Amino acid sequence: MDFKSLTDKAKGLLGKHDDKVDQALDKAGEAAKKKFAGHDEQIDKVVGKAKEHDWDGTGEGGQQPPPEGGQQPPAENRPQ
Repeated sequence: MDFKSLTDKAKGLLGKHDDKVDQALDKAGEAAKKKFAGHDEQIDKVVGKAKEHDWDGTGEGGQQPPPEGGQQPPAENRPQ
């Protein structure tokens, strides 16, 4: 199994189990807050962005897939 097929399989599994991914992100966020006290706001922001991420590449979940050819638009044109 090559890296691309492994990556595609992982993305598919993540996309199918959004609830479990969200639970794991919450748990990781809580652990990070204990380890890095005083940085709760930054940790919450990262966890929130991770929850919005399009793990399965369908364009659903707050992210737009890259345009044809796989290149990202310039930073000033990317959705925030």
